[in-house]
Amino acid sequence: MPASRAWSCALAVAGVVVAVDQFVKQLVIDHVGPGDPVEVIFGLKLANVRNSGIAFGLLEGAGDGAVLALTLAAMGLLVAYFAAHSSRPGLWLAVGLIVGGALGNLADRIRIGAAIDFLDPPLWPAFNIADIAISIAWSPTAWRKRRRPISGGTGRRTIAVAGFTFPPLA
Repeated sequence: MPASRAWSCALAVAGVVVAVDQFVKQLVIDHVGPGDPVEVIFGLKLANVRNSGIAFGLLEGAGDGAVLALTLAAMGLLVAYFAAHSSRPGLWLAVGLIVGGALGNLADRIRIGAAIDFLDPPLWPAFNIADIAISIAWSPTAWRKRRRPISGGTGRRTIAVAGFTFPPLA
């Protein structure tokens, strides 16, 4: 895949993740009061909570500067890696998911000083769409390479993520 196409695809995925994340967070803010979770099913609740730290509440209270610096440094390293390896099959999708998730949570931090989390399962910290995107991209079991034809194809490599199969774009 040409580098320009890989970058375009990564940016498109990041944009979709940010848009969906921010849209759903606004719905939750509009319909779920802070401290007033709504049970959905089997203990899973829709909540309106804030996370001023990073994943799982780590660095809680470390300050916005530390969280911002850590996030920007990690995104910088990822983008540099992508710039050097943009032709790797499927890397555009992982980079788009991670950058979109990071930007979705970063938007919350800039706007209100904390990430908005709303999915609150039992025995697990609350999370959001941005966190899901990042987790899918980092999950070693979510990515599988397949060498089988796609509806009459020639056996080109496909990428499967969380049960969805993506054909190569080039």
